[in-house]
Amino acid sequence: MEAVLPFFSCSAIIIFFLVIWVFSCIRIVNEYERAVIFTLGKVAEKPKGPGLIFVFRPFQRAVVVSLRTVVLDVPSQDVITKDNVSLKVSAVVYFRVLDAKQAIVRVENYYYATSQIAQTTLRSILGEVSLDELLAAREKLSLRLREIIDQATEPWGIEVTSVELKSVDLPEQIQRAMGKQAEAEREKRAKIIAAEGELMASQQLLEASNRISQNPVAIQMRYLQTLTEIAVEKNSTIVFPLPIELLKMLDRIGMPKE
Repeated sequence: MEAVLPFFSCSAIIIFFLVIWVFSCIRIVNEYERAVIFTLGKVAEKPKGPGLIFVFRPFQRAVVVSLRTVVLDVPSQDVITKDNVSLKVSAVVYFRVLDAKQAIVRVENYYYATSQIAQTTLRSILGEVSLDELLAAREKLSLRLREIIDQATEPWGIEVTSVELKSVDLPEQIQRAMGKQAEAEREKRAKIIAAEGELMASQQLLEASNRISQNPVAIQMRYLQTLTEIAVEKNSTIVFPLPIELLKMLDRIGMPKE
């Protein structure tokens, strides 16, 4: 009896540690994750998950990779444009892991590597364009940046979905110069619009004078209309010229008949 008790106690201890080992080998992988399994240093053909997986420790090791879209904030980069203007540009990169196996095997840290690729590409591409192109064609430059970064990260199993230029910080001298240029452009447009208005007004006046000159009665009606507009104020003396046609009519009436 005394020999049986140590046997049961040893079995209980073994079962206890066996249960702990089994629970330590069980992993839960979320829907948006995949587990890359290494068996004695060799990677498995396909990642496991989602759901409940079994990792045979210590001979197997699992590296969990998230497949969700990652928002990478690219810090402000010092950029010298094609026309030698120094400025700071920041951007945002959206990417996600398509192949968890390649993201772990091909590169040491895919997040850090993508960040460095984004920073160097941002400086090199924006250095090839002028300031006006950078401010006017931001969408075109964003597409070009996305294509280049995506091509560089494709061997790592990473897809770059979008790149957006977040902010462009201009020096104060450039801001003042751009403000003066914008003000000069506005003054130019204002003068052109005023000149066009004067031209249209002169054309309308010429057309109106040509039509009025064709009928003397129209001239008299214009006289009366002008008199009505002036008489509203009642604060000035009005000298109204006597129409020539009325004098001719009176002259005809006063002439003696032969």
